[in-house]
Amino acid sequence: MNVMSSVMRGGRRLVLVDSALFSHFLFPPVLRPARSSAPLLTCEQNRKFASKQVKGQRNQKVKAKGDKQEVEIRQRMTAASLAEAMNRDFDHVLEALLNTSMDVDSLEPDSVLEERWIKEVVTRSGMKFRWAKLSESRERPNRDVQRRPPADPSLLKPRPPVVTIMGHVDHGKTTLLDSLRKSQIVSTEAGGITQHIGAFLVQLPTGEKITFLDTPGHAAFSSMRARGANATDIVVLVVAADDGVMNQTVESIQHARRAKVPIIVAVNKCDKPQADPQRVKQELLAHDVVCEEFGGDVQAIHVSALKGDNLLALAEATVALAEVLELKAEHSGAVEGLVIESRTDKGRGPVTSAIIQRGTLRRGCVLVAGKSWAKVRFLFDENGRAVTEVGPSSAVEVVGWKELPSAGDVIVEVESEQRAREAVEWRSHAEEQEKLQEEQSVIELKQKLHLEEYRKERAGLSHLSWRQRKSALYRANKNKFAVRPSERTQRDELSLPLIIKGDVDGSVEAILNILDGYDAEQQCQLEVLHFGIGDVSENDVNMADTFTGSIYGFNVAASRSVQQLAARRGIPLRLHAVIYKLIDELKDELSSKLPPLLSENIVGEAMVLAMFDVSVGKKKVPVAGCRVQKGQLDRRLKFRLIRGRDTVWEGSLVALKHHKDEVQTVKLGMECGLSTDGDVDFRSGDVIVCFEVLDTQQVTSWDPGF
Repeated sequence: MNVMSSVMRGGRRLVLVDSALFSHFLFPPVLRPARSSAPLLTCEQNRKFASKQVKGQRNQKVKAKGDKQEVEIRQRMTAASLAEAMNRDFDHVLEALLNTSMDVDSLEPDSVLEERWIKEVVTRSGMKFRWAKLSESRERPNRDVQRRPPADPSLLKPRPPVVTIMGHVDHGKTTLLDSLRKSQIVSTEAGGITQHIGAFLVQLPTGEKITFLDTPGHAAFSSMRARGANATDIVVLVVAADDGVMNQTVESIQHARRAKVPIIVAVNKCDKPQADPQRVKQELLAHDVVCEEFGGDVQAIHVSALKGDNLLALAEATVALAEVLELKAEHSGAVEGLVIESRTDKGRGPVTSAIIQRGTLRRGCVLVAGKSWAKVRFLFDENGRAVTEVGPSSAVEVVGWKELPSAGDVIVEVESEQRAREAVEWRSHAEEQEKLQEEQSVIELKQKLHLEEYRKERAGLSHLSWRQRKSALYRANKNKFAVRPSERTQRDELSLPLIIKGDVDGSVEAILNILDGYDAEQQCQLEVLHFGIGDVSENDVNMADTFTGSIYGFNVAASRSVQQLAARRGIPLRLHAVIYKLIDELKDELSSKLPPLLSENIVGEAMVLAMFDVSVGKKKVPVAGCRVQKGQLDRRLKFRLIRGRDTVWEGSLVALKHHKDEVQTVKLGMECGLSTDGDVDFRSGDVIVCFEVLDTQQVTSWDPGF
C-alpha cells in the first residue's frame, strides 16, 4: 500500500506538471490513434536522457562514497598536529588509539607519536595518508659574537690589578676593604655579613690603583666567590687569627686554585689577645698554602682591619705581586668584560656591575652579554658618580640593557644594534635547539621504557587467543580506566610551591643553589614556581594563590597593596634581609607541612587485685579493684589492659571510684575500682596502663649546611 500510494502521488504531480508529456508517456506513437492531429512527441530521447542522468547520478554517489580524505603526515608528529591535519580534535585521536597497545592515559596533545601510530589513527578514521614533501631546511648561519684574539704585545699597556678579597664569614673581609678605602660599608650590611659582590677602586698614597672585589663569605654564596675568583688577578685570603682555617676558607683556596690565581694571606684580627697567627699559617699547610717563612711563595701579612694596623704593607705586597705578574691590557678596540652582578633599579631599569677587561667603555657603545644587549646610556663608578669612559680593570655600573643579563656573563662590544640583535637571536635559538634535543632524548627514553613494559606485559599472555588476551588485559586495567585522567594526575604527596624574588641576580642564584641541594622529597616536595629580580608584585601573589604557594623575598620590598592582597588571600609573604634567616624560616614552613608524629606518654600503672560485680539498675557491671603502682590514673585519658605480654583491651573508662566516691584521678598507692566501656574479662594480676597520645611536630630532615 505504501508503494502504491507513493506511485499515485508521483503520477498526480507529473500530470499537473505536463499533461501532454504524460499522455505521450502512456500512449506511445505506435499505439496512438491515427485520427489525432497533435504533434508527434518522441519519448525515447527523453527516456534515454533521464536514464543517463539517473545512471550518472548513481555513479557519482558511488564515487563520492569511494573518495577518502587525504591526510598529509610527517615523521614525529604530535597528537595535536595530527588532529589538526585530519581536521579533527584531540579526543578523536584518543578514540582512534583505543584498544591498541598505546598507553592512551599518558598521551598528551604535545606527545610525539611514532610512525605506526600516525598511520593507525589515519587508517582507523577512514582516511588515506600521504607523506609531506621534505623541504630542504637550510642550516641557520652562526651569528654569535666571540672574544677577539689576543692583541699584539706592542699595543698592551699596564693596567691596575683586580684583587678579590675572599675568606670565611665574619673574618673581617669587608672591614679590611672599608679601612683601605676609608668608607663605612660594614654599617650598611644586613646582619653584619656581605651578601653581594662589591667592586671598588682604591688609590694608595703612593699613587697605585687597585680594583678590589669583596665577595660574600657565607656558605650560601659559593657561586659568587667562584665568579669573583674567575674575574681577578690576585686573591687576598683573609683568615681570622683567633678563629683559624674554616670551611669557606678552604673553599676560597679551591676557587683560587681552579682559576689559577696567586694568593696573598692576610691574617686578620691580630690585635685580639687570643690571636695566634702562627697556628693559622700552620693550618694552611694542610691545604697546600705554604707561606714564605715555611719556604713557600705565599706572602702572609699580619693585619688588624679594625685598627688599620699594617694595611700599607698588605697594599705594597699586592702591588709588588702585580708588578711580578706584569699585568697589561689593550686600551683600544672593542670592549670585553665580565658581569659581576645585575639588578633592576626602579629609576634606571636593568643595571649591571661589570669589570672591564679589555678596551675602553664609553657611552653609546653597543654591548652583548648572554641573551641580552645594551646601548650604553650611562656609566657610574662605585660611588654613584657619572663617568664618560672607563678603561681596563675598572669597576663600573652600566645602564641601558634591554633585558637583565645573568651574573657571570661575558660582555662583548659589537659594531651596531642590528648585530647585537642577531647575536642575541642566535644564542636564544641555540639554547632552544639544545633544550629540544634534551626533551627529545627524554621522550625517546620514555617510549623505550613503555615499549619494554608493554612487551613484558604481553609476554605472559602470548599463549592465549586474542579474545582471551583482551579480556585479561581489561580485567587487569579496569580500575585504571575507571578513574578520570584529571583525577589520576592528582598527587597525594605533600608539596610546597615557592616563588623566589631577590634584589640582584647573584642573590637569586645563591638561593636557587641552596634549593638545588634539597634532599627531603620523601617528606615534602619542594617546587620553585617562579623566580625573578625586583619587588614582590601582584602577579606573584596571584601565582602563589593559584598554586597554594609561598613567596620568599630577599632584600626586596612589597607595597602596602601587595601585602594587603596577600593577607586577604592567605598567602605567606616572607621578606628577609639575611639569607640564613630566610632559609631558617623556609625550614620551619617545610616542617609545618609535615603531619605530626603520634607518641604515647605513660601516665600511670595499676595492678588488678580483685574482680566483683556491681548492680546498676537491673544490669550487673564487672568492676576491677586495683592499686596504683606508678604515677596516677586519670579517667579522661586512654587505658590499656595488659596480661603477660599481650594487650587484651584498649579504650576508655566508664567509671573510676575511690571507695564510693566518683573521682577524676587516683594517685600513687591508692586503691580504686574501675569499669570499662566494654565487656572486659579482668583477672587478678593484670596490669592497667593509663596513657595519653601526644602530637609531636615533625622536623624536616633537610640540612642546607649552615
